[in-house]
This record gives sequence, structure tokens and C-alpha cells, in this order.
Amino acid sequence: MDGSGPLAGTRVLEVAGLGPGPFAAMLLADLGADVVRVDRPEPAGAAAAGAGPHPDLVRRGRRSVAIDLKHTAGRELVLDLVDRSDVLLEGFRPGVMERLGLGPDECLGRNPRLVYGRMTGWGQDGPLAAYAGHDIDYIAVTGALAGIGRAGELPVPPINLVGDLGGGALFLALGVVCALLETARSGRGQVVDAAIVDGTAVLTTFVHGLRRQGLWPGGRGHNLLDSGAPFYDVYACADGELLAVGALEPQFYAELVERSGLATTEATDPSTRGDPAGWEDARAEWARLFATRPRAEWVALLAESDACVAPVLGWDEAADHPQLAARGTFVEHDGVVQPAPAPRFGRTPAALGRPAPRPGQDTDDVLAGLGLAAARVAELRAAGVVG
Repeated sequence: MDGSGPLAGTRVLEVAGLGPGPFAAMLLADLGADVVRVDRPEPAGAAAAGAGPHPDLVRRGRRSVAIDLKHTAGRELVLDLVDRSDVLLEGFRPGVMERLGLGPDECLGRNPRLVYGRMTGWGQDGPLAAYAGHDIDYIAVTGALAGIGRAGELPVPPINLVGDLGGGALFLALGVVCALLETARSGRGQVVDAAIVDGTAVLTTFVHGLRRQGLWPGGRGHNLLDSGAPFYDVYACADGELLAVGALEPQFYAELVERSGLATTEATDPSTRGDPAGWEDARAEWARLFATRPRAEWVALLAESDACVAPVLGWDEAADHPQLAARGTFVEHDGVVQPAPAPRFGRTPAALGRPAPRPGQDTDDVLAGLGLAAARVAELRAAGVVG
């Protein structure tokens, strides 16, 4: 994007990888940073196979330059880009960038103000640092996976929202912005070591606090927020569609009971709602009640109230929810409906700019910005250094 958002003027160099690294780069681009993505050159003819923007929306908001990092000349081009960047993002296994001659020592040697952001699963050190892993592995060892799922069933992997994106990308983006603030004071750059295991562990701090207070006494599926409580669960309606119920506080639960018309029993009475001994009986009563009407009727009755009930919407329904539509939570950009940048800023609002580029789409433009003549770019392309 160009000149919009709180990070306008911040120059980010992203060495393309998978998963959380590109998502962190997207977040920075969404908020106005000028992000240049270094992709691998595609095989001859591959670029012609795709027309229009790349379908991977996570690539949005930046330019792409295709450079072969195995070529000495390619690595020199990256270092030239480092000279002009505020941030570098990379997500390889520890040691890979060093072996390429693009590690922190080389890059900070060229640009002492550089914030060097590193994204890994296990971190830059430790007995597992050199080994592969995925989101499910990282959230498993932090305890997070063990707490997600219903009682008596196996844990449920929460897509890759908790580890890769929550514990990884968001913490990398936060770390980079914090380091930029410190650099503005000190004039010195530094390395940001963002590990998914570290960030995910921080996300579980809330549950550790509840456990210390005796408010999370049971195993998976037996507690207040993990489907143990009948007033914080999902129910099927008469048409098979689903409702999410989150009436945690007594006053909200009382409103839910009143508005829904549930016949109060010893288990469902608001005065006894906090007693786990009656939770299963109450869940059965709520399940029978919600199964008597289609979802639309329950939404009309309960959604605009403090009963804390919402429809469980599918991927294609979410953009049309009245609240999300009113806020513009989803926007249509370049013909594609997608989530809008977040959070909102009163004075420097962010807006989606460039659509997701194809690998190498902006190579000539980026290299021209380094001062390379068209003839030199043609030579590098002929040698396979750039694509």
C-alpha cells in the first residue's frame, strides 16, 4: 500500500517463507509499511500460467522481487535492499540465513539500524531448534492443545490460529514494532527472535491464572470456557444450523432464560447456574429448547440483547453479518471479499492497497529503485539471478 496507515514510510524486506512469517508481513503491510517480498524465481513459463493477482490473500499489500539466493549476485542484491530497509523478516530454520551470508551479523553490519525479525517454531536455540515442526506440535508442548476439545474426546487442533498466527505472526509483528520504537530512541537495530512456542505459551497465561485461582479445576471440557459450562457452548437448532451461547455472567444468563422461555428447573435456575453438578442436566434442557426453532428465529429473538447469543456462521456467511457489515470488517478489494486491516486508527487509517503479487511481478520496479539500469537487470535475468 502507498502512504496510508500508521506504518507508512516503514520499509520492510520479507524473505519469502511459509505460514506465520508471511502473515506477519501482511499485518505490517496492512498498516501501511512498504513491504518488498523476496521470492524464488519461478521456472520459465510458470508466470504465464497465472493471470491476475495471486490467490493467496496473505501475500497482499506488497511488491515481489524474484531473486535466486544461491547466486552470489542474488545475495548482493538482497544486501543492497537491506541497506534501504528498516526491517527484515525471515522464517527459515536457524542457521540457514547465516549460511547464505544474510544472517544478522552481515545485515546489521550493512545497516546498523535494521530490525531483524526471525520467525521459527521452536526458537533460535534449544534441543529442538534444528528440527522441523508444525503448528500442532508447537501448541502441543505448550499445553494449549490439551485444553482444546470436549470432555472424553481427543484434543481438537484449532486450525493454525493459536500457534502459527496467534503465537507466531502476531508476536513477530508486535516484536518488530516494539524494536522499531526502540531504534527510534537508540539509533541501533537488533534481532527479534519470535518462536511460536514462546508466543503460544504467553497466550495461555490467562488459563494459568484461572488455575491458580481454582477457577479451572477440571480436565479438558470440564471448565467454564472449554465447553464444560452449558451457558458457554454451541447448540443445534431445528434446521441443523448452530448457535453460540456465551451467557457467562449471572445477569446475562438470567436474560437468556427469560427471553428464550426456558422452563427453569433446579439445573437451569439462574441461582444455581454456577454449580457444575447440574451442568449436564442443564445442557440437555438447553439442547432440547434450541432444537425447537430454526436459527434465524433464535437470532431474531436473542441476538440484539445481553443474552450473549450469536449464530455460528460459515466462511461465506460472515461478511454479511449485520455488525461486521456495518463496521466494514470484510471488504471487497480487487474483486475479492477479504478481511479488512485491523485495528482501526483515528488519524492514520489503514486501507488495502496492492493485491497479492505473483512471484517476481515487481522485479524490474524494485531493482530500478536500487539504481540498476534495464540492461543490467536483463543480464541478471539471463544469468538466472532474478526472475
